[in-house]
Amino acid sequence: MTSEEELLQELSEAIISCKKDAVLAAVEKAKQVMEPAEIIEKGLAAGMNQVGVLFERGKLFLPHVMMAADAMTAGVKVLEADMPAGTGTKKLGVIVNGTVEGDVHDIGKSIVSTMLQSAGFEVHDIGRDVPIKNFVEKAKEVNANMIGISALMTTTLQGQREVIELLKEEGMREKVKVMVGGAPATRAWADKIGADCYAENASEAVAKAKELLVRK
Repeated sequence: MTSEEELLQELSEAIISCKKDAVLAAVEKAKQVMEPAEIIEKGLAAGMNQVGVLFERGKLFLPHVMMAADAMTAGVKVLEADMPAGTGTKKLGVIVNGTVEGDVHDIGKSIVSTMLQSAGFEVHDIGRDVPIKNFVEKAKEVNANMIGISALMTTTLQGQREVIELLKEEGMREKVKVMVGGAPATRAWADKIGADCYAENASEAVAKAKELLVRK
């Protein structure tokens, strides 16, 4: 009989392999003895977290991350079908994520969105080259707890400050946390413009979002 620890390890490794078939097989095996929420949080999400770390170290590449995320989504769907109505995995928070206007870089932001989603957040990725007002409008529409703003060029960095200013004007700054990131962004810049946090990479973005949004 395989122990729970071994099953969780198998789930995690299946995600890291980026193979949907391996993930689905591991899920089928684990669900005989474990609760769906535990399989998702301690098995699949743990594997996805490791995928993020390997990506940042240059051991995995974007197609791998996307395949792993796709495999995880398939695994979660199988488990959600087994859950009684109304007991789906509880969302940790609602995040709007995008790259500021004038900036067409997309890859880093997309990975952050994928990792946040895999960690249990409801993520609304509004794409790249996004007008400042769209960040705030989307946050209103989905009742977001956090806005993630990526800027990959020094010339577009100012857009991060403008989103925060608009949140203040709309009276939303108190209830919406702001996370900034991207090559030219720094912790000092985040402090200067009044952001709640700065994330250097996708794994850090997940950790910071949990820190700010998940009640202990």
